[in-house]
Amino acid sequence: MLLAMLLPIFTFAQTEYTFTAYRNVVNNGYNFWLSTPNDYEAKKNEMPVIIFLHGNSLCGSDLYRVRKYGCLDAISMGRDIDALLIAPQNPGGPWNPAKIMNVLNWVQERYEMDTNRIYVVGMSLGGYGTFDLAATYPDKFAAAMALCGGSSRKEFCGLNKLPLWIIHGTADRDVTVSQSQRIVDAMKECGPTDLLRFDKLPGVNHSQMAKVFYIPETYQWLLSHSKADSVRNVNMDVNITVETMGYAYQNINRTANKIVVVDNQRVPTPIENVDTANLSEEVLAALANQVVTEKPVAKPAPAPKPASAKPAVHTVRSGDTLSAIARKYHTTVDKLCRLNHIKEDGILSLGQKIKLR
Repeated sequence: MLLAMLLPIFTFAQTEYTFTAYRNVVNNGYNFWLSTPNDYEAKKNEMPVIIFLHGNSLCGSDLYRVRKYGCLDAISMGRDIDALLIAPQNPGGPWNPAKIMNVLNWVQERYEMDTNRIYVVGMSLGGYGTFDLAATYPDKFAAAMALCGGSSRKEFCGLNKLPLWIIHGTADRDVTVSQSQRIVDAMKECGPTDLLRFDKLPGVNHSQMAKVFYIPETYQWLLSHSKADSVRNVNMDVNITVETMGYAYQNINRTANKIVVVDNQRVPTPIENVDTANLSEEVLAALANQVVTEKPVAKPAPAPKPASAKPAVHTVRSGDTLSAIARKYHTTVDKLCRLNHIKEDGILSLGQKIKLR
């Protein structure tokens, strides 16, 4: 991973996201939500993918439970996550890596994406699922983050092949920190663990770990990795601490993002028929900003990207790296450095003009 990168900036400029509920569409898979940001059509094959694996409390058959906490809820609360976000629901029991991959493959067949930037993050039971999924299919993911998890697996050598951040609270009584330590010890037996980060957060209990989903650092860290990086490293510049987590629910703006819900198997409740007498201002704002539709879920047909001449310059945007710019315009980092008289370990700035030819 090149050091010349600009971490994504998360703002409260209004963004529209579509949450689409998919049920019974994946053979040997899970029901799931797919979140698409409104700039998906413009980016398509440049769009990264994040898989969110929930904990045991969200298991069941009511898909709306998956929106109670985690990545989808963070978007609803105003956090911008500029990626396709897949949130499957586990009906109960351990997460099955093969079923998760079947969901990912189903989405990949129907939506364009950057296959070099697919990530998985999960907490508790989802942390178990993250370990199992990444260990089983390490070549599929650009990076993984496991929160207060563990695993019943006996072999973890696959985890040494991708950037992995393990975070566990020392005060966790539901899944003790020894569960993550056991996996780290097993990884060390497999060989070098240069792509591993393991942080023990003092005094943090099990439920408090959910705050990680609501801070921008989580997504900055994930999205800074790519399988196409000339050298794969684990990002050590982004930090998540007890102090960082303390800001998780501050400066929340529930009206920052407009959420459109597409679900053909749930009858919408018109907002005007909701008894609003006892609802808080936050809930009222969320209702006013949410549209529930009853239209059927359509299978999007991927359209070929129109051919166009390579532009002369690229203007640096949030999340850009030299390697990402090189991939986008089918050139090399070395050529970009020579054209612009910059170094690979230089810092890109928002609005900076990068010559392409």
